Amino acid sequence: MIEDLLPESVVAVEAFGEEGVREFGSAPLYPQEEALVARAVAKRRREFTVVRSCARRAMEKLGVPAQAVLPGERGAPQWPDGLTGSMTHCAGYCAAALVRAADLASLGIDAEPHEPLPEGVLSAVALPAEAERIGRLTAGRPEVHWDRLLFSAKESVYKAWFPLTRKWLDFSEADIDLALAPASASASATGPAEGAEGVFRARLLVPGPVVGGHRLGHFDGRWSVRRGLLATAVTVHHV
Repeated sequence: MIEDLLPESVVAVEAFGEEGVREFGSAPLYPQEEALVARAVAKRRREFTVVRSCARRAMEKLGVPAQAVLPGERGAPQWPDGLTGSMTHCAGYCAAALVRAADLASLGIDAEPHEPLPEGVLSAVALPAEAERIGRLTAGRPEVHWDRLLFSAKESVYKAWFPLTRKWLDFSEADIDLALAPASASASATGPAEGAEGVFRARLLVPGPVVGGHRLGHFDGRWSVRRGLLATAVTVHHV
């Protein structure tokens, strides 16, 4: 699912449902990782283990020896030298995406259950212009949970932003415009959301990161809805 939203240079490894837990969840943790979840509840420990197992498999596919993935500043994962990447997990799904730093400046991924946001959350994360656009999108394609999609896109934007800036990015500091892909836009508005996909642009409302001597003013991303989940991904290319 995530892999289809990313360039070919990115290696993505995913784990779905109980089958994924069985396949990836039995892998041992490194001692430094074990210490982080020694007192965690079972759900937290399981997701922590599975997503790191996905990350290590991605490392191996890139020819990099598997190693511990520890949280750094603001919880951002610390990757092996020469790699950049992102991880995500939600109920029934875990994924890690890694790429050589020479191929991409940064990337961010996020997955969420394809469900409405809890009451009051949209008003906390959406700018007025975003909320207005979400209203129009919902009126046209109500089977897509655009509010949750916006939240996920903001998460992916932040995950791509932080490695480049080492700074916090508030929900209010990026204005995200979501759009359907042409094939999805032509589908029946009364049909299922399964298979819907599209793109988005995040206009940065604060000074963006400098990549290759150029200050970026926006990030571009892609999204999809499949298997009861929605996924978003942002890739930042070298300028």
